[in-house]
Amino acid sequence: MGKSRENKRKPPREGRTITVGRAEAVPPGRGATVQLKDGSEVALFNVGGRFFAIENFCPHKGYPLADSKLRDTTVECEFHGWKFDVTSGECFTKPQCSIDRYDVTIEDGMIKLHV
Repeated sequence: MGKSRENKRKPPREGRTITVGRAEAVPPGRGATVQLKDGSEVALFNVGGRFFAIENFCPHKGYPLADSKLRDTTVECEFHGWKFDVTSGECFTKPQCSIDRYDVTIEDGMIKLHV
């Protein structure tokens, strides 16, 4: 299945909250790339009106997960089919390759990411 890679665009944990956009900008069943000011990024998903954020990086070959297919709470990497739970970052394909997840809240229609 290949070795896992390091994500050089992973947001550092800083204990801060960042407003990243309007909730209506990400329709249910879709993902979006959120690029932060420092160049790091996350994949943001809307699952039936609930928002989840994970690293935007498949550890297999580095493909951006926000560009991949979302089925319920599972995103499948378009490149080689690795599957991840968007609620936890768990990798179903290779459990030792799970990725970070980030808390998301919605306030007054605005998406807030906690890093």
